[in-house]
Amino acid sequence: MQDQQKATIYVLTAIFFWSTIATAFKIALRTINYMHLLLYTSIISSLILFIIILIEKKLFIFKKLHLKDIRNMALLGILNPFIYYLFIFKSYAVLEAQIAQPLNYTWPIMLVILSIPILKQKISLKSLFAILISFSGVFFISSTGNLSDYKITEPLGVSLALGSSVIWALFWIYNSKNKLDETIKLFLNCMFGFLYTLIFCLVLKNPPKLPDFNESFILVYIGLFEMGITFLFWLKAMQLTQSTARIGNYVFLSPFISLVFLHYIIGENIYFTTIIGLILIVAGILIQNLNNRVKLK
Repeated sequence: MQDQQKATIYVLTAIFFWSTIATAFKIALRTINYMHLLLYTSIISSLILFIIILIEKKLFIFKKLHLKDIRNMALLGILNPFIYYLFIFKSYAVLEAQIAQPLNYTWPIMLVILSIPILKQKISLKSLFAILISFSGVFFISSTGNLSDYKITEPLGVSLALGSSVIWALFWIYNSKNKLDETIKLFLNCMFGFLYTLIFCLVLKNPPKLPDFNESFILVYIGLFEMGITFLFWLKAMQLTQSTARIGNYVFLSPFISLVFLHYIIGENIYFTTIIGLILIVAGILIQNLNNRVKLK
């Protein structure tokens, strides 16, 4: 099998699992507190990633880590998974998944906006046009199908979903400057995220309870395919492909496929405004990618 065919298999596998995650979040949040969901999934992801590190014989990398590396990963762990997933899980708890997921998907546009003050990047007119298109999509999605009498029925959920895209964009900017092995970075992110969440739960006097069998299954699923190995599938695809741009565009299939799972498994009635808004968000991102001025060094 040629490398390009392998890359396609890897990326389609990643897209499939990412497309199921919004559904998995909603199932988990029916019975699991959003803080406990992060606590359990972060430790599950840590264990899975540590097993991968053992299989790939990368334990020696830990010996090469400096105190600065640990400090940087501890700081990044505050952004992701700690704050990022607290925002995500809480937004899914109060919003329909068809609303929360597309709003979170605005992070590439947030990346462009944040690159101006953080990276001192200049922004073009085309980028401004792309931002306006994507944020018009936010308007459609937040209307929850009621354009004639527009109002945001869950302002907290909408704010958290959009806030999560800001947190992810910040994480992407600072994490891209970290040249550690990707698997090691993911493992350390998850471990620090677990520690922060555990402290958070204890401070709020909200200790977790042991999950039952059904809860354990969905927790393992999220830990494995959202925070764990799926990103490694994606990286493998990017390494094998002859065209990272073509492979990268596959990711835009995920939110649309996700709507199918949400409709048939969760039973969400998909609003026409969700589809229009998602198309506008993706269109804005694609326009921005055609004129990509953001370069991280």
